[in-house]
Amino acid sequence: MGLKLDIAKNVMKISRLNKMDSRLKKYYKDDVIPEIMKKFELKNSNQVPRLVKIVLNVGVGKDNKDPKILENAQKELSLITGQKPVVTRAKKAIAGFNLRKGDICGVFVTLRGERMYEFLDRFITVALPRVRDFNGLSPSSNDGKGSYTIGVKEQGIFPEIDYNSIYKVKGMNITIVTNAKNKEETLVLLKELGLPIREEQIGA
Repeated sequence: MGLKLDIAKNVMKISRLNKMDSRLKKYYKDDVIPEIMKKFELKNSNQVPRLVKIVLNVGVGKDNKDPKILENAQKELSLITGQKPVVTRAKKAIAGFNLRKGDICGVFVTLRGERMYEFLDRFITVALPRVRDFNGLSPSSNDGKGSYTIGVKEQGIFPEIDYNSIYKVKGMNITIVTNAKNKEETLVLLKELGLPIREEQIGA
């Protein structure tokens, strides 16, 4: 009976450990929420904007007929995110782009929960500092409705990618979706989380 009780306690302990928040999520709860509540004079922590999801999208463009391009895009995005990518296909033909309905357009991954926070933490602390001549992110990469998109020129900034094994240098779009109501709330949230967004230039 005692052995069974000990096993049950250990299982519960492991379960609690597995549910521990990631570093960035803990920082959001402990530091970001109080700071934003103070800044916007909010009375309830549920009013504070939060991350909803992060979408990483790699387009293959004119290389969609090269199976190795698609294979490598899937493999690299999987390494970067720890999640299996979804292949996107054209919903209609576009003659100007020599694109037929059903042609492969690219691959994408949608991150939520702990994986979302863990990815953003690595992106801020490891990947962005590896960008050549980096001088901050633009404040205008914002749709005013809670989403912020970052264009990455090459996948080699991610430490999960071996630069020598890259078949072809490809960029990607990373869209951070929040439930912020406007541009100001979005920028404040992302800056508080650590994204190095430049100050907006008045009249620019």
